[in-house]
Amino acid sequence: MLSPFTRRSFCQTAAYGAVALRQSVAQPRRPPNIVYVLCDDLGWGDLGCYNPESAIPTPNADRLASQGVRFTDMHSPSAVCTPTRYGILTGRYCWRSSLKKGVLGGYSPNLIERDRMTVPSLLKSHGYYTAGIGKWHLGLGDQAKTDYDRPLRPGPLDHGFDYYFGIPASLDMDPYLYFENDRVVERATAQTEGRNKPRGVFWRPGAMAPSFKIEEVLPTLTKKGVDVIRERATSRDQPFLLYLALSAPHTPWLPAPGFRGRSKAGDYGDFVAQVDDTLGRVMAAIDDAGIAGNTLLIYTSDNGAHWTPEDRARYAHLTNGHWRGQKADIWDAGHRIPFLARWPAHIRPAAVSNELGCLTDLLSTVAALSGTKLTSNAGEDSYDLLPALLGTNTRPIREAVVHHSNQGMFGIRQGQWKLELGLGSGGFSEPQSVDSAAGGPAGQLYDLSQDPAEQDNLYQKHPDVVDRLASLLERYKRQGYSRPM
Repeated sequence: MLSPFTRRSFCQTAAYGAVALRQSVAQPRRPPNIVYVLCDDLGWGDLGCYNPESAIPTPNADRLASQGVRFTDMHSPSAVCTPTRYGILTGRYCWRSSLKKGVLGGYSPNLIERDRMTVPSLLKSHGYYTAGIGKWHLGLGDQAKTDYDRPLRPGPLDHGFDYYFGIPASLDMDPYLYFENDRVVERATAQTEGRNKPRGVFWRPGAMAPSFKIEEVLPTLTKKGVDVIRERATSRDQPFLLYLALSAPHTPWLPAPGFRGRSKAGDYGDFVAQVDDTLGRVMAAIDDAGIAGNTLLIYTSDNGAHWTPEDRARYAHLTNGHWRGQKADIWDAGHRIPFLARWPAHIRPAAVSNELGCLTDLLSTVAALSGTKLTSNAGEDSYDLLPALLGTNTRPIREAVVHHSNQGMFGIRQGQWKLELGLGSGGFSEPQSVDSAAGGPAGQLYDLSQDPAEQDNLYQKHPDVVDRLASLLERYKRQGYSRPM
């Protein structure tokens, strides 16, 4: 729950809402700008607005929660990054694509299918300027191994972005370089030997651009994102999309000197504090440009945090809250994520939504904002979350959410019930997998209303629920979509 407001913070929030309302009224009626800030491996319990006992200061995320809505039951479509990014941009579960488990590498070819509708391509068709900054991790080019000396097509420009600047994959994967649109900024003619200690300060050996500095990536992406906001704010007649996909707090954990010691959760916590500072800079850019009243700002994460039992033993910090597991797992810590949204004069300040949601829902939501009806071959797993954002829904929006682990284990959640088609985590936590014993359960079933920590496996006690959820998942797989058509 949100921490109680002080009188001063309440007054600041109220004053902000009044100013934003005046801005909104003064601006021409047109579709809102959309700024989507996607963190990499940020945990549900890192933010003070979700976890009052967090060991990490997150004043900007907490302020954003006070100015908008905080979702408590939002999920990434996968417990790892590449498939989640595919789902965000396409509105389709990634296990329907050629990637059935795991993630892509830095030299992988483009994953998004040609001619598939994406969030930027839809918005571009409605007059938006579309910019992407940050970690791509959806493959570049059409060869088995990306040739960075050639134009990086297909890539972001082929999937609806007018402009893209970023890094190819995770910041612990080579090649270590920036690309802009369909060209590298500087060729990776140098090498790094990589690093593997201390805990979290990890990157693989490989090719690197001579001037590329890993510790400067987050500040560089932050500046680029702020620059896009400032530049596009001058064009009052054209709305814009900014997809700001941060490289952090994914490994390597390299907080800038000014953030060291900010938290009580080591390098990871200090790095999260720096990520929160990035959010603050984005919020300030929107507010200072006078466009807050007509800008939908979303702040979320691509999956749960990579916080091991050893980390939990060392630090008094529950980065994934009390949810079971960690990044990559089928258990809720792998995919239950923070999700904050602000759109003054539309979203109530300090609102809380318990609506079950998924990051695939962005496409249907922006389609609703633009008055578009999706065809049957677009956004197959995307629901319109606008009623939940605005607080106008009177019944559940989603029928169910399909979960997917790093190893490809399936789960499905409907209401209070969560079914997992396997034993173990299916991800990074031990045991990763367990063979079904004779006479024992073949999977896991949890009643999250009574057992949110997923400790009491009810698989054999409720075979009717198991059959119902398994049949629903099979129908989703067989028919090729899960949203109403």
